[in-house]
Amino acid sequence: MELDQTKTAAAFIALVAVGTVALVVAPMMTTDTVLMMVTPSMLVFGLICLAIGVAHGEYRATH
Repeated sequence: MELDQTKTAAAFIALVAVGTVALVVAPMMTTDTVLMMVTPSMLVFGLICLAIGVAHGEYRATH
């Protein structure tokens, strides 16, 4: 499978959405806590990891 920007964004959003739904359904935290604290931090951490992964992939492709 060849990844492009659209497939990467769809996979990223789907992963965050599944995690958010799972946390909302599970009786661990209130929905407000999940939506206002956990989901934004998942997005930021995911974007940081995505940027590091893309940079590493570009380095591996050129060296």
